[in-house]
Amino acid sequence: MAELFWPAVLSMSAFYLATFAVGIWASRRGRRSDSEGSLADFMLAGRSLPPWIALCTMTATWVGGGYINGTAERSFSEGVFWGAQAGVGYALSLVVGGLVFARSMRRRGFSTLIDPFERRYGPRVAAILMLPAVLAELFWSGAILVALGSTFSVILGLELPVAILGSAAIGIAYTALGGLRAVAYTDLLQLALIFVGLGVAVPFVVGEAGGLADVWAAGTASASLSSLEVLSYTDWSLLLILGGIPWNVYFQRVLACRDERAAARTSIMAGAICAIAAVPPLLLGLAAMQIDWNSLGPEPGLLAAQLDESPALVLPFLLRYGVPVWVAVLGLGAIAAAVMSSIDSSMLSAASMLTWNGYRKGIRPQAGPTEIRRVLRIAIVILGTAATWVAFEVSSVAALWYLCGDLVYCVLFPQLTLALFDRRANWIGALAGLGVSVLLRLGGGDPTLALEPLLPYPDWDGAFPFRTLAMLAGLATAWGISRATARRAPPQSLDG
Repeated sequence: MAELFWPAVLSMSAFYLATFAVGIWASRRGRRSDSEGSLADFMLAGRSLPPWIALCTMTATWVGGGYINGTAERSFSEGVFWGAQAGVGYALSLVVGGLVFARSMRRRGFSTLIDPFERRYGPRVAAILMLPAVLAELFWSGAILVALGSTFSVILGLELPVAILGSAAIGIAYTALGGLRAVAYTDLLQLALIFVGLGVAVPFVVGEAGGLADVWAAGTASASLSSLEVLSYTDWSLLLILGGIPWNVYFQRVLACRDERAAARTSIMAGAICAIAAVPPLLLGLAAMQIDWNSLGPEPGLLAAQLDESPALVLPFLLRYGVPVWVAVLGLGAIAAAVMSSIDSSMLSAASMLTWNGYRKGIRPQAGPTEIRRVLRIAIVILGTAATWVAFEVSSVAALWYLCGDLVYCVLFPQLTLALFDRRANWIGALAGLGVSVLLRLGGGDPTLALEPLLPYPDWDGAFPFRTLAMLAGLATAWGISRATARRAPPQSLDG
């Protein structure tokens, strides 16, 4: 075991205690009656989040550990063009969500992402569509826990299992006790720490790399793309923008806003802040390109060799060896805060879908609010435990998350779009579109998961946009089949 970096260990202990205290305090602000309102209070903070709290929690949900670490990694290994892709893509997903989807969802008073599927397509089809939504949240949490554990092992010297278990336990505890209200108020603390921690680190690292002008020049030196790279870049950008919308973790915040106007405005403003939050990790990654890694670390050349093998370690290495101790402590707090803001949100989101759409509507329609709250808390613990197990046992968790992200884009986006905006969409069309989307997506294979391509897509050095093809083909199929089968399966009203 590596030597403990005690300043960071003590600061992280204080941060986790503060996060838990804020979560417990927020949980006591909720109503305690056994009314239907108390259930909405737990799942959706009573649909009355103050605007500034709603803005912070919506932003913090996307600005997670993967967002920060991934932006730093890609800018370090591939330059500014690819490094900025995730930040811009996720920011635009919030803007598009606010402009197009938020008003419709909030106006109808839905409780989860799955509700419009139930009304338009029926409970059976909704149950099928709930599967990729829940799995995506689960593997997302597992992947983030692994990323946090790796960061802690580099900076703190903690063993990986200790870091993962500690973070998961704190997140599960205050989320199960306080629901969305606890998550939202802890997001406020976490978002502030993200901006402060990384913002303070930027001047030190950029100065070490020769200044902002040199850093930017190096990062943009190879910013041009070939025609095939442009096609691939567009495919992935659309996946980030449109695939970032049909997540319950996003709509949970939309539905917690006071009205549809507030929901739309909050989402658009969160998109702007999300883009700003990408700037510090982007600059840190670009600066890391100019740093002499052979002169840093416990042994000459060790860090450079490790970065060649795993560029994902660039941000932990910068915070451990490239800045003063107090800056490293703040930067580590930023990463931990980003991870916690994503994990608690994801666990509550997945548990809400399983409890509200699975248990309440499918298994126990007669269940009262008290029983539902109890089941929801149990689901949070079970899903949090499952995410922790995934972090320990599944070596390809990151690849599984990307595959789930693909499925959210290819499967859920077209189905959500039609459910909300096509009055003639029916369950037969939904199933047909679902089948086409899954077939075309899996037909492209996935090397990281050892899935061989099933369909003869053009060999364009991996640039053929089969993900976008799968999404558009599923959308068109569902649209056409719904109209062809309108007599057999009359469309259901979304407002019924």
